[in-house]
Amino acid sequence: MAGSRRRAAALGLVGALAVGAACHKQEPPVPAATESPVTITEKWRAKHETDYRREWVSIAGLFPLKAGVNTAGSAAGNDIVLPASAPPVVGRFVLTNHAVRFEPASGVGVVLKDAPVTSAIDLKDDSAGGDELSVGGVRLVVHASGDELGLRVRDPDGPLARGFRGFTWFPIDLTYRVTGRFIRDADPKKLKVLNTYGDMDEYATEGVVEFALEGQTLRLRPWTTRPNRFYFVFRDASSGHETYETARFLYADLLPDGTSVLDFNQAYNPPCAFNPYTTCPIPLRENHLPVKILAGERDYPVHVPLGRAASSGG
Repeated sequence: MAGSRRRAAALGLVGALAVGAACHKQEPPVPAATESPVTITEKWRAKHETDYRREWVSIAGLFPLKAGVNTAGSAAGNDIVLPASAPPVVGRFVLTNHAVRFEPASGVGVVLKDAPVTSAIDLKDDSAGGDELSVGGVRLVVHASGDELGLRVRDPDGPLARGFRGFTWFPIDLTYRVTGRFIRDADPKKLKVLNTYGDMDEYATEGVVEFALEGQTLRLRPWTTRPNRFYFVFRDASSGHETYETARFLYADLLPDGTSVLDFNQAYNPPCAFNPYTTCPIPLRENHLPVKILAGERDYPVHVPLGRAASSGG
């Protein structure tokens, strides 16, 4: 098989690509440069699956926060009804001028970074690192989606986590590992990008990466997550068929010589492919590729609705 011959021929090559392990916030360490591209991808996939199960499969709800007081707990009378493992009343999340203060209920064992929370505290949302509270096996963090703030709930024992169908990958095919040339814009810029909840998020971009694949010259515009680190959100001709319909994600480095290695074997589904309580960026029109990229992660086997129709849980 051509793909097998290509993989065998590539085992002696040097790899220098690291990719992201989450929606767009978390990235694994750069693998050792002496490893082959196939080994790098195999290790990356294993770490990606572990990270995704912890951070994204476990999401059990996303509750919009209204201005003022939002009560939270497992009792039905709360504004935010948490999973049954949480206490009946956990406390109050108070939203004022786009800032959130948490006021714990008396005697409830809420923890932040292994320290008990016994008095009111201001919480950073997840666009600024996120202060994650833990109580009764449930984790809570303020989530920013555009200009809106909500409370994201993680429950590793919840029905969504228990019903997760897993990850399915195409066989590694080094035809889909390409080297592109970075074409820098005259000036860096920030763009407003629609997400799956209908909110607008802002991303920095500095140019496009041009590469050849399937006999065509193609371009993708990445977001710059940190210096010399690219985050691609793209569709291709397989989207909605062999692969997830909305988008797939891919990370790559900008190398000192102005090139970037795009290994589409590490292209992966956003969490909105399997979890309705996540907010994922919609790809720019210029990031719709006319070729099929049958590499990376395949489509999730169950259709999951997107948007605010699914914006509560527990």
